[in-house]
Amino acid sequence: MKRMWVFWWMTNLFWVILFGVVSAFIWLRGVDGAGVVQTPEAKLVAFLILAAAFLFPAIIQGVWLVVNVVMQRKKTVI
Repeated sequence: MKRMWVFWWMTNLFWVILFGVVSAFIWLRGVDGAGVVQTPEAKLVAFLILAAAFLFPAIIQGVWLVVNVVMQRKKTVI
């Protein structure tokens, strides 16, 4: 069971680092791939799209957390 917790934390760390790096890239770039100058509004829209994309892995991680907690409690009771 401890391996599941370690793997859960490592996966969360991966997603947080990936989200931070991509967010920094979005906020620090001056021009996007199409050559369009990035205004604060365009950066905000890009960030919101990124946040929406990371919502799916966050939901999966939340379900995984609940499963880990339930399994740990069952193991403790037995």
